[in-house]
Amino acid sequence: MKILLLGGSGQVGSQLLASLAPLGEVIAPTRASGWDLSDPGDLALRVEQLAPEVIVNAAAYTAVDRAEAEPALAHRVNAEAPAALATAARSLDAWLIHFSTDYVFDGRGSRPWCEDDPTGPLCVYGQSKLAGERTIQARHARHLIFRTSWVHGPQGGNFIRTMLRLAGERVSLAVVDDQVGAPTGAPLIAEVTARAIARVQQAPQLAAKLAGLYHLAASGEASWRDVACEALGHAKAQGAALRCGPEQVQAIPTTQYPTPAQRPLNSRLNTRKLREAFGFALPAWQDGVHQTVQALLAATPPTSSSEA
Repeated sequence: MKILLLGGSGQVGSQLLASLAPLGEVIAPTRASGWDLSDPGDLALRVEQLAPEVIVNAAAYTAVDRAEAEPALAHRVNAEAPAALATAARSLDAWLIHFSTDYVFDGRGSRPWCEDDPTGPLCVYGQSKLAGERTIQARHARHLIFRTSWVHGPQGGNFIRTMLRLAGERVSLAVVDDQVGAPTGAPLIAEVTARAIARVQQAPQLAAKLAGLYHLAASGEASWRDVACEALGHAKAQGAALRCGPEQVQAIPTTQYPTPAQRPLNSRLNTRKLREAFGFALPAWQDGVHQTVQALLAATPPTSSSEA
């Protein structure tokens, strides 16, 4: 089986390289080699020439705040490129695997969001990702779309990396505690993706039933402050030399941490559909946080951050 992986150097993509390898030949071209999601027309031609059986799109415009100033680019990468991939996948009769976000919701209430709940993104990033979902759904039936939340991992910039860096520099931190979701490790996303692809390939008679949109997140819920405390507590238990521990993490409301892009307060995702359709057990969010902390402590201390 030939698998095309886009975004193989990113946070999730780097984990997918390993998880997809047992399934077949994984081809992971880079932007430097000409595979540019900001040029959807050229992207579709390249995909059709390569003729993969599975397309996994782990690439996206993820600079949430910068998207407010670059809406056209965010839409081109997050909506028009997935549309081009869906068209190419349909012509090849290939599976298209795509990743979306909790930011497609408006964050009201406290109930975990189901896949068929009304959407209402609050920012350009969320709007562009929702548009990407819809174009895939409209153009190609053989797709799996995984909405996930608060992604972290040993590669790339993320919240946990930033907290460890800041805790090494400062004696106290102030972290938002009224946004609630489930931090989800890139290794978990990659594992679930690989197992889902294997399932639809091995059971073609179930393909139509299994295709569709799913929520993929670790079990449980937490605020950003909870995540920070868990990460710093585990880091200290592993012997990390931090100036700030969990006790020095102050809780603040979102209103005290203004950003160009508005974030949803409720990012809880109901994963029942995924668990029942594929028989997956999703681990507690703390497990993934510990895994990322240990990987980061074993590597060179981070110096930058971004959202994913």
